[in-house]
Amino acid sequence: MNLISRYIIRQMAVMAVYALLAFLALYSFFEIINEVSDLGKGSYNGATMAQYVFMQMPARAYELMPLAVLIGGLVSLSQLAAGSELTVIKASGISTKKLLLILSQFGLIFAIATVALGEWVAPTLSQKAENIKAAAINGKISTGNTGLWLKEKNSIINVREMLPDHTLLGIKIWAHNDKNELAEAVEADSAVLNSDGSWQLKNIHRSIMGTDKIETSAAAEETWPIAVKRNLMDVLLVKPDQMSVGELTTYIRHLQNNSQNTQIYAIAWWRKLVYPVAAWVMALVAFAFTPQTTRHGNMGLKLFGGICLGLLFHFAGRLFGFTSQLYGVPPFLAGALPTTAFALLAVWLIRKQEKR
Repeated sequence: MNLISRYIIRQMAVMAVYALLAFLALYSFFEIINEVSDLGKGSYNGATMAQYVFMQMPARAYELMPLAVLIGGLVSLSQLAAGSELTVIKASGISTKKLLLILSQFGLIFAIATVALGEWVAPTLSQKAENIKAAAINGKISTGNTGLWLKEKNSIINVREMLPDHTLLGIKIWAHNDKNELAEAVEADSAVLNSDGSWQLKNIHRSIMGTDKIETSAAAEETWPIAVKRNLMDVLLVKPDQMSVGELTTYIRHLQNNSQNTQIYAIAWWRKLVYPVAAWVMALVAFAFTPQTTRHGNMGLKLFGGICLGLLFHFAGRLFGFTSQLYGVPPFLAGALPTTAFALLAVWLIRKQEKR
């Protein structure tokens, strides 16, 4: 990598980081406003809210990375064009193909950063943030690798997971008497949440602690009269956006084995797979919207148009994911179409620019 390449990449990277930080500050501000309504619920205070918002930042950075690359690239390239530096660079023997290669290297750096955030950092921190918030608000629940733990009257309950149709799996219940001694232990393979709040346990194994012996019994199905709100159990539902590609792959197979609808998770899988490429594509879009000299059109108008296009990609991608679920669009198409469309647009605009 020569001096010119390093200079262009450094200028674009600095502007992209600035743009990312600005968007993160804006999103965090709106998230704080959204979280204010939950302050005072249980032990959810300002410090917990700040921790929650901070731990969600890597997920926001992952979502905003392509937009930051586009705006950072547009601003830095426009500055180079305004100062005639882009003209000098081309006059020094750097062709358009060489410039596109430099931009590709810039886009690749942020694509790798997107992969790192989406696969390792954001999913872990987002899930921990949701667990911390749920535990602070509800108080009597705790979540971890073994699932959900909650205390209801004289019972301690553990639920391993909940499927998208709200079927509970791996239920364990320990009931205590008034002396806080273990009186009964119940295990059930699954449970369905009834409309009155009770659980319909299935394939149950019960152990009752006597004074001198333990009595065991089994039942195919029975109703457990528990008063746990349905939304309290939603903390067990793993959001597709909070999962890595590997986790999504495993979870999709798990849902298929349990005869569950995997559409939303399959769309998220394809989107996760393609999304890092969007950072590279946005570097090309930035070049396509940059006037090569100050004589080529209104620079401010092109900059504004490019930013609007980036915002369109950011919001249209999410909207297309929702509409794809409604109309049964194939997951591959739903996940890859927005990035593919913008890549084709970038190629067309660059070719059109070169013909001038």
